[in-house]
Amino acid sequence: MEHPFRLIIFDYDGTLVDSQGAIVAAMAAGFAVVDLAPPPASAVRRVVGLALDEAIARLLPSEIHADSRLEVCRRIAAAYRSAFLELRTRPDYHEPLFPGVRETLAALDSPAVCLGIATGKARRGLLASLEHHGLGHHFVTLQTADIGPGKPHPGMVRRAMAEIGVLPSETVVVGDTTYDMEMAANARVPALGVAWGYHDPADLRASGARAVIETFAALPSALAALGTTAGR
Repeated sequence: MEHPFRLIIFDYDGTLVDSQGAIVAAMAAGFAVVDLAPPPASAVRRVVGLALDEAIARLLPSEIHADSRLEVCRRIAAAYRSAFLELRTRPDYHEPLFPGVRETLAALDSPAVCLGIATGKARRGLLASLEHHGLGHHFVTLQTADIGPGKPHPGMVRRAMAEIGVLPSETVVVGDTTYDMEMAANARVPALGVAWGYHDPADLRASGARAVIETFAALPSALAALGTTAGR
């Protein structure tokens, strides 16, 4: 189905892959290192998409003194990364793609359209996951939180547009969190939400999603519909 976008930027965790199990487990391991109770899974899901340091800072109990919060965050982040790496090497590691991801990416991938990723993951983790799933060949720009400001700052979208050489009117963001929607708004590009991720669809709409799709197979038609209503 025809659409006017030359660059489609996808979030990763919660949009393409369901990685919440590993993220929750690694966060629990990180908090254990500093003798803190693990944050609830629901709270961890709320910060997926943010850069790791920012996510941890939001999860820290308020009683952690301001003078020590930075060091506590640093220790948790280091333990989180080690735990996630260990989890990824296990033979039973499970980080499934959401239904329809492979088919829809293949359908969207064409000489006229560039696909990209903007994620709170570090580049090392993103590359490992793309290799695990065999998806890397689809994406021509990879924007991660360890090479610049994380979401909802517009930097990742702006860098992707600069790399490809496209305008905001030719770009769209697809994601599952309010941080994705806010990042897109801050970069002055439209955004589509997905209903299967970690934030509620109502929150996505309130944060600027032009529409929220229920299945990945609905993305091509949603892109076409968005193109007809975006002032083009």
